Amino acid sequence: MTHPKRRARFARAALASVCALALLSGAGLVASPRAGLAQEAASAVQDVTLQDLALPFGATVLRAPRITVSGTRLSKDDLLAILRPDSAEPWAQRLARLDAASLTIPELRSEHAGPGPSRQSVVYRDVTARDVRAGRAAELTATGAAVTVAGGSETGSGTYGPIAATDLDLAALARLYAVPGDGKGPVQKVYATVSIADVVYTDDRGTTVKLARIEGRDLGGRQIPGGWNGALEAFSGVDPDGASPAERARITGAAADLVEAVSVGGLEARGLSLSETRAKEPLLIEVGRMAFANPAGGAAEAGLSLEDIAFAQGGVRSRVGRVSLTGFSLAPTVATLRRLSAAEGKSADGKSVEGKSVDGKSVEGKPGDSRPTDDALRRLTPVIGTLALQDISLELPPADIAAAKGAAKEAGPDSAADPLGPSARRGAAGAPKAGPNGPKPMAAAPASVRVALRNAAVTFGPPRDGVPTASRISLTGLTLPASTVAGVPGLGSLAAYGYQDLDLNVVADTAWDEAKRELALKEVSVSGKDMGTLRLAGTLGGISPEMFDPDAAVSGLAMLSATAKAVDLTIENTGLFERFIAAQSKVLSLKPDELRQEYVTASVLGVPVILGNSPAARAIGAAMGQFVAKPGRLSVSARAKDAAGLGVADLSTAASPGAVLDKLEVDARAN
Repeated sequence: MTHPKRRARFARAALASVCALALLSGAGLVASPRAGLAQEAASAVQDVTLQDLALPFGATVLRAPRITVSGTRLSKDDLLAILRPDSAEPWAQRLARLDAASLTIPELRSEHAGPGPSRQSVVYRDVTARDVRAGRAAELTATGAAVTVAGGSETGSGTYGPIAATDLDLAALARLYAVPGDGKGPVQKVYATVSIADVVYTDDRGTTVKLARIEGRDLGGRQIPGGWNGALEAFSGVDPDGASPAERARITGAAADLVEAVSVGGLEARGLSLSETRAKEPLLIEVGRMAFANPAGGAAEAGLSLEDIAFAQGGVRSRVGRVSLTGFSLAPTVATLRRLSAAEGKSADGKSVEGKSVDGKSVEGKPGDSRPTDDALRRLTPVIGTLALQDISLELPPADIAAAKGAAKEAGPDSAADPLGPSARRGAAGAPKAGPNGPKPMAAAPASVRVALRNAAVTFGPPRDGVPTASRISLTGLTLPASTVAGVPGLGSLAAYGYQDLDLNVVADTAWDEAKRELALKEVSVSGKDMGTLRLAGTLGGISPEMFDPDAAVSGLAMLSATAKAVDLTIENTGLFERFIAAQSKVLSLKPDELRQEYVTASVLGVPVILGNSPAARAIGAAMGQFVAKPGRLSVSARAKDAAGLGVADLSTAASPGAVLDKLEVDARAN
């Protein structure tokens, strides 16, 4: 797999290159005027050519051998005044004076130094900005670009195809990058639309990233302290693990500023792929389409969707028709970043925060140690919202012989001697296995295992200390071979009941009420096609905020105060019970009706005895007997007589099941 740092460096290089192109293409060039340039005034429309231009952009330097400004009333002196690197006049004011029919740059080079000895270079071809008025270009195009990365731990090269943008506001871009703000001002739109086609990048380890096309709309942001340029520079060459408190404070503060500042109306990418050809097992990941929208900008709720996803590595194959994420918000992440930045800043000043941040939240391990704790890092968890998936399939290769032998040894000496099992040792029609001098029987090649899921949805409520206070998980149409759950309690015998493939639905819906200190199990259910449904609901009391503490000792102690207030259990049969009776009757050499009657008797007479023979116990036994006689629907509801519920002490000190039932109001019915 591609190392995250290497992918991040390439992403930073691409981002810097695109920003650099935007600045340059609208005459955001810093000219290095030469002594031989003439000073001429122009009152009429004319064409002006500037040569050997350069723009320092932090660690990036942009260079253009020639730029032609056509259809302008500005003189060469006027243009040079706009482009002077040492001008005291802000860039935004100078760029607002820029007017021309077009600007043409045959070759534009972006050179970025760092981190360390790494050098990144992007060369754009045939850059043209059209209808530039008051520093705003109606259209920007480039025929393509070439990118190279060398000199550091990562080397690689790639190309961009045609690049285009509309309604590019250079003055707004200059304000965002160079002019500090408080991060609370209005969003300034930089692009109306932008598109890049045919992106290909390959690194020295054989990892190739391809992108057929990416399009964005309404891209902009807010001014932040230090400007965007200052925030981006805060990350340059800093290792978060070895950074000082002051460096960590700067990084976390800059990250929070940038997250809140960036505004993306919409972003869509098509034909995305990542491949690794030199790995031990070649990897290929493909995404047909990816879309992102964040109309409000910053950390506000956003939406993300991916379509036609494919994964292949070795013998593993997976496909996903669609993935969507709605209601996603980085607000908790930003708030935690700001708390961490404030705490790091205090530590950098030599003032220990005694393990607390500015708002009392724990962010440090111990006094004098400003490294964030697991508790603080967990609070970085964003609001997930709803994650939905459709048409998922996973194909796994059959287990190899070594794995089969290992499993066989655990099963017993006979199986270990022949991991293919007794069936493989017999010939057709149960013929005995061949002798030592005869031909060995051939076992059929095991087939691959395929697991599929029609729909899945996961919804999380607002988090508390990084833990969602509500969640709902729904899986519909989970299909898999019955043999894959052979070792799962309660499911391992399904193959023996005649089920070849399982088709299951699963739901888990919970919510925590902080005011009542209750955890509601709204629904926990499993249902299977031609099988039935098991559904559980209930209410747990005494669920305090300490239950979510990352310290296992604290959360474990809080669990001791939990109580059971209500439980509702429902079983619906749609075929599983009949198959169970049929299979067991063969094993016990009984007729199905005889075995069923034995179970009825055991339910009506045996269950009450086990449960203490109380009225509640007899009601449960009678309902179970009715269900076994005519399996349809069985429901059992229990409510604690004490409003506080049954606690751990009530259950652990009870002399018998009957003593527990005496503290409950029980209703058992069978239909």
